[in-house]
Amino acid sequence: MRARWIAVAAGAAVIAAGVVVAAWPGDEAHADPEVEISRSSCGTGWSDPRPGPQVFQLHNTGSVTAEVDLVDPATGVIYGEVEGLSAGTTRPMQVTLANGDYAFRCLPEDTPAITGPKVTVTGGATRSPGVAPVTRNDLLGPLKTYEQKTQEGLNGLAGQTAALKDAVHSGNRDAAKTAWLTAYLAYERLGAAYDAFGDFDGSINGTADGLPGGTADEGFTGFHRVEAGLWHNEDMAALAPVADQLDADARKLRDTFADSQIDGNDLGLRAHEIMENTLQFELTGHTDYGSGSTLATTKANLDGTQAVLDVLRPLLTPRYPALPTVDKWITRTRSDVDKAGAVPVAQLDPKTRQRLNADVSQLCELLAPIAAIAEPRRVS
Repeated sequence: MRARWIAVAAGAAVIAAGVVVAAWPGDEAHADPEVEISRSSCGTGWSDPRPGPQVFQLHNTGSVTAEVDLVDPATGVIYGEVEGLSAGTTRPMQVTLANGDYAFRCLPEDTPAITGPKVTVTGGATRSPGVAPVTRNDLLGPLKTYEQKTQEGLNGLAGQTAALKDAVHSGNRDAAKTAWLTAYLAYERLGAAYDAFGDFDGSINGTADGLPGGTADEGFTGFHRVEAGLWHNEDMAALAPVADQLDADARKLRDTFADSQIDGNDLGLRAHEIMENTLQFELTGHTDYGSGSTLATTKANLDGTQAVLDVLRPLLTPRYPALPTVDKWITRTRSDVDKAGAVPVAQLDPKTRQRLNADVSQLCELLAPIAAIAEPRRVS
């Protein structure tokens, strides 16, 4: 069971599957309506339409698991949803209803969608726009565009890791550090494709976390292993095989990526997760193995988030009113990172560090609804 949240605008429904709410304060006179769901019928049992916050108890009387949406029957716009409603179980749908027409749309497994009877709510507030569902067909164009951009990024990455390898073999530590940063930031900009990279992501960009030998463990490879060696004065000849492996892995990833596929769920999800990981790992210095480049990585992650938003923008613009605010916070965060300079986060003054944490935290909050809005849904 997975909860999904949709926040659209002031007065809109905020939906969480699996959150049990016994009653709303001040509304004890109204019992939670029990709505029946099955393969043959949908939404029966709602006999007291009223505005305001309420909880529907969705009871699956059928024999298969179903997804249930509360929609405008004329447009299909969603105002509430519960997914993974197992046969014979009851789950709550918590919603806030305003004026307008509603109906339950049921999507049982291996069965066409069923839309139940229309119910009209009056006497309340003006209804928010709701969220129009995004289908897998809607995502085909954005996915193709992002996959093309990722392939272009991997083509460039292979050249950059080759330059890093050559610099390490030459014994020029300063040149190798410069080449390392260029290649590493290029990889970090490919933020939404990591799942499609499979095991290569671990070998190319893994950390020493959980390894018995820590940074000395043989399983510690990739960018951070090279970083640790370059900035901790490891013998360049000893570091050369590590750079060789990194370059070989980058080239293999480039050559095999065309056979991979980015999951449609990942685009919207990664828009939020890239910055969430930035807050957890970069702005704490957790992934700094000596280069002090986590602020530069933060900017690369902003680029990665922007790349996701760019391909999703045609879908998000009519569905997410806060998208212009997201754009403003990306600009603000990038500006504050630039002002902070190229220093390790541990060397930032407390006020600057607090401002950057606040920037990225707010950005994470604004990006969070995109995962639910852009998740592909069945509508038939």
